[in-house]
Amino acid sequence: MEPLVAAIDQGTSSTRFLVFNAKTAEVLSHHQVEINQSFPKEGWVEEDPREIMQSVYECMERTCEKLCQLNINISNIKAVGVTNQRETTLVWDKETGEPLYNAIVWLDLRTQSTVERLINKAPGRNKNHLKHKTGLPISTYFSAVKLRWLLDNVEEVQQAVLSERAMFGTVDSWIIWCLTGGKYGGVHCTDVSNASRTMLFNIHTMDWDPELCRYFDIPMEILPKVRSSSEIYGWMKSGSLAGVPISGCLGDQSAALVGQMCFEEGQAKNTYGTGCFLLRNTGTKAVMSDHGLLTTVAYKMGKDKPACYALEGSVAIAGAVVRWLKDNMGIVKSSSEIETLAAAAGSSYGCYFVPAFSGLYAPYWEPSARGIICGLTQFTNRNHLAFAALEAVCFQTREILDAMNQDSGVPLTQLQVDGGMTSNRLLMQLQADILCVSVVRPTMAETTALGAAMAAGAAEGVEVWNLSPGHLPHIMSEKYTPQINSDESEFRFARWKKAVQRAMNWETTEPFCSANDHQQ
Repeated sequence: MEPLVAAIDQGTSSTRFLVFNAKTAEVLSHHQVEINQSFPKEGWVEEDPREIMQSVYECMERTCEKLCQLNINISNIKAVGVTNQRETTLVWDKETGEPLYNAIVWLDLRTQSTVERLINKAPGRNKNHLKHKTGLPISTYFSAVKLRWLLDNVEEVQQAVLSERAMFGTVDSWIIWCLTGGKYGGVHCTDVSNASRTMLFNIHTMDWDPELCRYFDIPMEILPKVRSSSEIYGWMKSGSLAGVPISGCLGDQSAALVGQMCFEEGQAKNTYGTGCFLLRNTGTKAVMSDHGLLTTVAYKMGKDKPACYALEGSVAIAGAVVRWLKDNMGIVKSSSEIETLAAAAGSSYGCYFVPAFSGLYAPYWEPSARGIICGLTQFTNRNHLAFAALEAVCFQTREILDAMNQDSGVPLTQLQVDGGMTSNRLLMQLQADILCVSVVRPTMAETTALGAAMAAGAAEGVEVWNLSPGHLPHIMSEKYTPQINSDESEFRFARWKKAVQRAMNWETTEPFCSANDHQQ
């Protein structure tokens, strides 16, 4: 039997566990569990860290049962990789092993007033004040401001820091710590790709930066140790896979870049998940954007390997707009139904939907924007709204692709895509039409999990997956080519930009707090 490698893919809306053949990259078995998101106040988004771990254990055990039913010996699983929703922030007690508050999800906006305060005190009120070190603008999106909120507002967190029991981590750190023993000697680490999303990490020195930690007033002793994306961090302590090394760790967007085999400078991919993320590999140099993109650490494939960087266009709301139409509005019963509704309309008939639920990310970085639907007439119905929602995902991608092309000077001639939403064929055709370039989707769209498995299987001491160019598996794909003329495409895009302007500067003051509320 050929060696197998598994991956835990802990995303914003679900957790999956997949088992791959390390020679062919084919998926042998998998299991998926949805994660509940709670919205305790307007703009707040939280998840329960215990539920996250429960879902990880459940996915692993169910997948192992499925493998046994297929007569596949789970002892062939030689390594496990971890990939995760990035920036989402947790603090837990290392003595009890319990989380001290819910995980604050990357989309969360409770730190908006903190961010406004930080920008106002920056020289020239420049949101890019820390970009030379971090590659990032000061924004609600990144972990440092969320951690600052926890330190300021949660007494349990303050007490744990004072008594030196507190541990901070992004989701990868929490999962690895729990799986390697938790309070009984769990490993407290993260990888360079996740660390580069905290705003506390210097992407040039490749370590936590004392000056940045002072700026946000974060005690450095609560931070995890930063390691490469491909090395043995520790071993599974319990369950069916006890004793298997955990040897790969990548933030989900970095993992998708690896899973799409974008190892060469200039190669790019766009992932359609809860949000939408376009990453372009810039090789071993950190390229700074002049058009609102982030500079991020893509991966570091081993202790002694160089770090590779990427330019990233981040869109907060992509698949989440479908979840909103389903859960909040009851316009669709299931996520797959949106394709049927939109196809029935065939056009949005002048209706534009800017889903700025968490402000606008790239290329605007405008936290005060909010969602808007405009161009409504008596003719508009739910089908048009469904169509406008899909178009919104495509227009947002067009904006970040344009920024990427301007930054690099070398326009992408086609777009490699992956993620849950890419199974929507109408969306893929719309995307090709709006970009005026071909869209290429691998038939196996689980590239995020694949990337984590590749990192784990290639690690020193595991070495069952060969990442050298000649050995990369050939992945089948399908291609969507533009089918409308570019004039129509440009007209619709110009209209979209007009709608975006109308969404701006909405939530500009600090939220009103009643006396019994925590001060924001």
